Amino acid sequence: MSNAPELLLVEDDPQIRRFLRAAFSAEEYRFHEALTAAEGIAQAAARQPDLIVLDLGLPDRDGLEVIRQVREWSQVPIIVLSARGQEQDKIQALDYGADDYVAKPFAVGELMARIRAALRRSAAIADSGAGALFRAGPIEVDLDKRVVRMQGSEVHLTPIEYKLMQTLIRHAGKVVTQRQLLTEVWGPQHMEQGQYVRIYMAQLRRKLEADPARPRHLLTEPGVGYRLVAEPVA
Repeated sequence: MSNAPELLLVEDDPQIRRFLRAAFSAEEYRFHEALTAAEGIAQAAARQPDLIVLDLGLPDRDGLEVIRQVREWSQVPIIVLSARGQEQDKIQALDYGADDYVAKPFAVGELMARIRAALRRSAAIADSGAGALFRAGPIEVDLDKRVVRMQGSEVHLTPIEYKLMQTLIRHAGKVVTQRQLLTEVWGPQHMEQGQYVRIYMAQLRRKLEADPARPRHLLTEPGVGYRLVAEPVA
């Protein structure tokens, strides 16, 4: 399909490439493959894909270098697919600018769901205009008027709470590391104050989640950061 999303897979493992060819074809995605970091960077620049699926363990250089170089000129969604499953590896990839991280071995259904979510988020950002309302289930934020509503009723947020919510909205649908939130909300001088994020996220959940103990939109990614789910939750 000519209007189907175009993906770039940067992966040197032939078995995984075969596996993902079948998955991408089943979803009717157009896709291209690169086996090295250098080829991935070149194809990303030449083809301008709608999304990149990236392995970190590439034969010529670390996949983090691909993220760093692509982020110099593009905000294309990047989903890391890697055997490095430690929390620090995930945090590092996300801090470099990846949108999401899936550890190998992986379930193809989960990867496809994350690809769909990233593509939706990218399309929403492209289509949104200044002043558009942001909605996540019963949560509604008027970014022009700085008004927040929960199930139609206005909710008062403190300046820090609103700034945290605004930052999550700017990255809606993707994982935001604790380091990113501290930098954007409190400033780089507060990089060691991780408790700030935990305290204020708890306050946001009390105000904006029907059941703060089981949040449906303001989610924790254990050991990594937080994700604001913008899609309707079944």
